[in-house]
Amino acid sequence: MPRLSHTAIKPVCGAKVRAAESVGAAIERCARALRAARVYFGHGTTEARDEAAELVFFAAGLAHELGSDAYGRPLSERKVARIDALLHRRIAERVPLPYLTHRAFFAGLELYVDERVLVPRSPIAELVLQRFAPWIGGRVRRVLDIGTGSGAIALACAKAFPRARVDAADISAAALQVCRRNVRRLGLGKRVSVLRSDYFSAVAGRRYDIIVSNPPYVGRAEMRALPPEYLHEPKLGLASGVDGLDSVRAIFASARTHLEDQGILVVEVGNTEAALLRAFPRLPFIWPRIAMGGGGVFVLNARDLAAANLYAEKLRKRRK
Repeated sequence: MPRLSHTAIKPVCGAKVRAAESVGAAIERCARALRAARVYFGHGTTEARDEAAELVFFAAGLAHELGSDAYGRPLSERKVARIDALLHRRIAERVPLPYLTHRAFFAGLELYVDERVLVPRSPIAELVLQRFAPWIGGRVRRVLDIGTGSGAIALACAKAFPRARVDAADISAAALQVCRRNVRRLGLGKRVSVLRSDYFSAVAGRRYDIIVSNPPYVGRAEMRALPPEYLHEPKLGLASGVDGLDSVRAIFASARTHLEDQGILVVEVGNTEAALLRAFPRLPFIWPRIAMGGGGVFVLNARDLAAANLYAEKLRKRRK
């Protein structure tokens, strides 16, 4: 989401909601209400004022590029009512704000989202904007995004590599409807193919310079402890077996055969990073530093994936 510099807002003590409320005052009022309600932040924003700014700017029909220049603008009674309605649902129902506004921001793109897909929030966005430097060299011709959901990563890759073809793959037909909508709205249909695929099932014989994925990686115990906001997201996009690594193992099993020799695999595993390192202690994972926050994203070179396959096979035999 664009940076809003909203920290410059001074608290408005005792402000009453009325038609003449300013944008800045509305943001501060909403931020106080969100804090008091102890809602969970983590679906595109990380704290109350950021989320309040998105809520107010959306309801008021303001572009984020206006930033603090918009804070002194008065709000009509109708816009204040829209703000209040959104705020009420966000607090009472614990619905992630992007599902209420039907928009999310990812790597500089504005995307349509609803409850058929996870809210885009992966730190992989920063790596895409850096064109995955320094881990990929030369021309990037083909990219595969596994578990594409809304298409966020696939579309960001298409923007970052304007001469590349991108396959956006997901097992969920419902999620792919959202993905296709975003492909159309961004005008990328000539280079982005939307595929229904169980991991690599629909891309037999294809090889890629980059395979990237933000797969399900939440373990069974963690699923039971998730904040209520996550109950609005599709379980298919979150849960990944007992230890959270089922999807990663499936990716490891076939990724090497679909990567060019100089290609890379980029995967987010979030809080499952420690479990991954225990399961695959000898793999030379690269853990990029994410300047904007977040982590749990690894990079593996194609040549290292043969070892990953060996470990995955050993684990499968142990489970039998």
